[in-house]
Amino acid sequence: MDKVSGKLTVFFEEYIQKICYSLQFSPAVATVEKETKRNPKRIQRDVKKQIQKNGIGTKSQQALKMQQEQNKQERKSKSREHKAAEEIRMFELKQQKKKK
Repeated sequence: MDKVSGKLTVFFEEYIQKICYSLQFSPAVATVEKETKRNPKRIQRDVKKQIQKNGIGTKSQQALKMQQEQNKQERKSKSREHKAAEEIRMFELKQQKKKK
């Protein structure tokens, strides 16, 4: 059975190779793609993704936004340091009151 199937596959391969050169294909035909209706929620999600990816506004607006974010990070770090220092001061103050 293996020899028969092996001979058949070789036969078909040779047959296809011979016929392949005689085949004639028609030129490409331009088709009009029909726009499918998209779910409005999906469209809204796609727009949101694009805005988050690229950002909204002009380059100057994006630069201002970046500067605001940097200032925000600086303020947060200063606030954390101030809060930690205040906690240490209050702890030491309580320790002194306990000693008295």
